[in-house]
Amino acid sequence: VGVVIGWFSRPSQKEEVPTEDSSIQQKLMDIMNKENIKSNLKHLTSKPHIAGRENDEIELVNYIENEWKTNGLDNVVSYPYDVLLSYPKQGDSNYVAIVAPDGSESNISQRKEAVIDPVQDDPDVVDPFNAYSAAGQPEADLVYVNYGTIDDFIYLNRTLSISTQNRICIARYGRIFRGDKAKHAQQYGCIGLILYSDPANYCVPGKGVYPDSWYLPPTGAQRGNLKLERGDPRTINYPSIATAWLQDVNKTSLPKIPVTPIGYIDAVKYLDKMSGPEVPDGWAGGLNITYRIGPGFVGSYANSKMKMSVKTANEVKTIKNVMGFIRGSEEPDRYVIFGNHRDAWIFGATDPSSGTSILMEMVRGYSEMVKQGWRPRRTLVFCSWGAEEYGLIGSTEWVEEFQKQLLFRAVAYINVDVAVSASYVFKSRGVYSLRKLLFDVTKSVPNPDQDEVAAGRATVYDTWLARDPSDSTDPIYGSVPYFGTLGSGSDYTMFLQSVGVPALDMSYTYDYTLGVSSYPLYHTVYETFDMVTKFVDTDFSYHLAMARIWAEAGRRLADSIILPIDCRSYAVYLDENYESVMAEFGDRMRNHDIDTDKLKEVIDLFSKAANEIYNKAAGLDLTKHYITAPSQHNNYGNAGFPGLVDSMFDIDADPDQDGRWDEVKRQYSILIFHILSAASTLRNPV
Repeated sequence: VGVVIGWFSRPSQKEEVPTEDSSIQQKLMDIMNKENIKSNLKHLTSKPHIAGRENDEIELVNYIENEWKTNGLDNVVSYPYDVLLSYPKQGDSNYVAIVAPDGSESNISQRKEAVIDPVQDDPDVVDPFNAYSAAGQPEADLVYVNYGTIDDFIYLNRTLSISTQNRICIARYGRIFRGDKAKHAQQYGCIGLILYSDPANYCVPGKGVYPDSWYLPPTGAQRGNLKLERGDPRTINYPSIATAWLQDVNKTSLPKIPVTPIGYIDAVKYLDKMSGPEVPDGWAGGLNITYRIGPGFVGSYANSKMKMSVKTANEVKTIKNVMGFIRGSEEPDRYVIFGNHRDAWIFGATDPSSGTSILMEMVRGYSEMVKQGWRPRRTLVFCSWGAEEYGLIGSTEWVEEFQKQLLFRAVAYINVDVAVSASYVFKSRGVYSLRKLLFDVTKSVPNPDQDEVAAGRATVYDTWLARDPSDSTDPIYGSVPYFGTLGSGSDYTMFLQSVGVPALDMSYTYDYTLGVSSYPLYHTVYETFDMVTKFVDTDFSYHLAMARIWAEAGRRLADSIILPIDCRSYAVYLDENYESVMAEFGDRMRNHDIDTDKLKEVIDLFSKAANEIYNKAAGLDLTKHYITAPSQHNNYGNAGFPGLVDSMFDIDADPDQDGRWDEVKRQYSILIFHILSAASTLRNPV
């Protein structure tokens, strides 16, 4: 009773309104140092560090743990998982060749990339391979399948009546994820697949090649995994912890055919000898030959076959995720998560170590701010993921293990792998509700391009808008830069697609009008520290700009009283997808008695609810990823309304028309339900 009397008789006090310290932004930006980032990158790239082996899982793990503990993070924890990885057979590596009727081999491909810089002559460099390929030594006629997209295979087999059944196919890298190329090849009966990097996709005429420029030399071969499902293939949808039941590898979806990469120094030897018709428009690459489809060879090689020798094998290895934490002062059970993967196919100076070097400096910067008395409102979580290159394994296993906590506690996830691949423009992809956050942050970060500054564009945002503008005027923000959406391809995937955490991915990159499929030295032995300092970012000004963007975006998410999340942008995204889907499929859907107006009605409901909650400054977000997901035929790509779009793909060729249209109607009704549910959640968040 005394307590109650005391409470109600206390002097009235004005409730303190929580505020955000506006001075922290500049202090945080100023405290980060580009020389530290450069030093970090030099250390991280001093040795090859493929996942599952000592250089990555022991040496770099210990380095990161020790640095973060020295910085004074509140907690540093490593999470190990025993998972299925894949390696080439060193000393007897993969190759391809032309085999004569008597069994003799000629035109044998290089088993290793040529050493151009002495640092590349390291015994820990793994020879070119595609992880999770089946082993085998098939021999067959060769067929050129362009990029190996589903449309390429349909065109060959249906339109041209050139069968790929029981053939070895050769495809160039680019356009889609390499694992989808392997899936399509297997689907259309190929018994082996050779992947190569065509100069049309990785070089620019007259610009030279490495070591004289940034472009791919003939000897470069792109490594990469082929796995389509995320995480350990033996434990799909649950974590690879000690008690996990493991699926028989033979019953997984891993490729059943041999696949291996080669450089264009070798690819030209096979493509130049091919028989058959010339390729259609758009299929020729940049080699100085007449591209033909095949099957088989001409001239003195007419009776010869293509041979592959692939000895890639799977191994169970222990990988580790390193996690560091700065505990929040007011909402410690709400997490703002920063992620970058640690493992690289070789040295990984761009992918991922440009991002890792920045992560290390960002953690140091945040730690210094804590020592000066600042503490974020919400908890900061820093993640160094293991085995991302093998299909997002580290992040997937961790999210699967902690998905219930993340579902209720994660505020946002910001991913940076390839922090700086070039210095042309900043780019970002993510959920639309985080667009304005990135627009505002980049308006506050000084432009590292001094020529752009001299032209009157003082901030990162100014150059982003000038060099990569959106195709249309945004109904909310007006003229804005292009902001992409996320499919799969990096560690944001599980956060976004599995537990619905709003996610961003960002990098400094090249001018896409160059026409290259990725930065040219991607996943090759030539992606070294010296390459970065010579061709990418000589004084690390762009790395520093990325560090500032990443840190400030996370700080605003952690410190803002009301989360900087704008649901109205998500409504814009829904509208854009509606218009796109209706333009392609609307008439056919209406011809099958599907009321397409219903979808527009529920999108309008969502938009109204989003505007209401924005006006109330509630700052809520809802990421229902029946709306955005990886494309069925390209894991790297994104499909708006994926269930509906995938159900419509190639529908006219399906003999079961009634069944397929029932599936379209089912997917359409589910889509409407999810958007209605989202609108209801915005209106009734509690």
